[in-house]
Amino acid sequence: MLFNSLDFALFLPIVFVLYWFVFRKSLKAQNLFIVVVSYVFYGWWDWRFLGLILFSTLVDFTIGARLRKTKKLKQRKLLLVTSVAVNIGLLGFFKYYNFFLENFIKAFSFLGQDIQSNSLNIILPVGISFYTFQTLSYTIDVYRNKLKPTSSFIQFAAFVSFFPQLVAGPIERATHLLPQFQIKKKFDARLAIEGLHLIIWGLFKKIVIADNCAQFANDIFSNYTSYSSTTLFLGAFYFAFQIYGDFSGYSDIAIGTARLFGFKLMRNFAFPYFSRDIAEFWRRWHISLSTWFRDYVYIPLGGSRGSKTQQIRNVFIIFIVSGFWHGANWTFMVWGALNALYFLPLLLLKLNRRHTGFSFEKPKSLFFNEFFSMLITFLLTLFAWVFFRAKSLDVAVDYLIHFFKFTFYFDKLQIERFSFEILPLVLLLILIEWFTRNKEYPTQDAKRPIISISVIILLIILFGSFSSIHEFIYFQF
Repeated sequence: MLFNSLDFALFLPIVFVLYWFVFRKSLKAQNLFIVVVSYVFYGWWDWRFLGLILFSTLVDFTIGARLRKTKKLKQRKLLLVTSVAVNIGLLGFFKYYNFFLENFIKAFSFLGQDIQSNSLNIILPVGISFYTFQTLSYTIDVYRNKLKPTSSFIQFAAFVSFFPQLVAGPIERATHLLPQFQIKKKFDARLAIEGLHLIIWGLFKKIVIADNCAQFANDIFSNYTSYSSTTLFLGAFYFAFQIYGDFSGYSDIAIGTARLFGFKLMRNFAFPYFSRDIAEFWRRWHISLSTWFRDYVYIPLGGSRGSKTQQIRNVFIIFIVSGFWHGANWTFMVWGALNALYFLPLLLLKLNRRHTGFSFEKPKSLFFNEFFSMLITFLLTLFAWVFFRAKSLDVAVDYLIHFFKFTFYFDKLQIERFSFEILPLVLLLILIEWFTRNKEYPTQDAKRPIISISVIILLIILFGSFSSIHEFIYFQF
């Protein structure tokens, strides 16, 4: 079920009314209702994969229960390895089986050995990359004694399947979200209003920004050999705001929807295109995934400790694995490796923690230095996005070759149809976010919130892309 669909527009108010007026009497009833509606929400896409979520839930709940009973280190390690093997095994089969098979065959063909093998027609379950990491956070934290395992299967099932963030995050930690299912919810009007504001702002970013940018970005990337460098630059630019509006819009809707039911999810985006270096960018972009890899992969590897060689190794591992998490394509690994290259100088010069705050309260004399740093970081990000967006490495390289012919013909923009139809809307988004960058969302603490939210709704109605329902990009990951 898509957040931007009529189905969800009918589903959400029905669930809201039932949750607060029918199932509010007990904690167990509330959680059981969440499990049921979450399974309905997921099953709306393909009911056959409900068994996969249930299986993953049963495995990690059982392992958590066993970890609570045993103190022997060997047994605890075996239980943890089992959880990791099951979750990564499921993810690997559905997401990477054909990728590894095809590359295995190519490798032997290169050595002169022909291997005959058929790939499988495997459907990638929506959200599997997200909920497998979420359940893994539970078993890892229980193993580390950072979290007491729950004895309630219903609470754990609700944590795993919570429908607002089930298919595209944020990837919640068990230490943060699971305890919220252990407290009976009471309706909080302030929290619900915040939720509605976040939902509307997320729909603006998705329907007005992302879906409009997608029309241009898709056309340019599909016909890049026919366009000038100017248009190819716009193609990368439009995709940058397509993926940002799409994914951050989804996250806002997910966080807002959760607040309607009294839950608080972690922030997933914090104005990443205002970052002053690539390290700051990764503290602001897909925060739930970045911090997950930091805490469960990067730090256990040694992080920024150890020799320079170890530090470089750890950086490349974390970024390439992060790239590979996005999909079974070499383009994502190159995208990850590029970000590792961007990050390395900052790490080696010990500048990677330079910009840790989310505000820009700097003296006016430093404004241009800040702006220049943001511009360079954004351009580096655009370059990497070409690999992320392209269907293959060959296409990405060819796209960049055509761009670096430097055929900047501004008079062709109108002829090529990629002139300024969407640019004012993107500029409006940038301005709104810049002037509200110290807030979680633009209408937070607004003096006239009704007027502000009415203007956003009007913009959605006037400029939204309603010709068809566009899926969210991260559904494919």
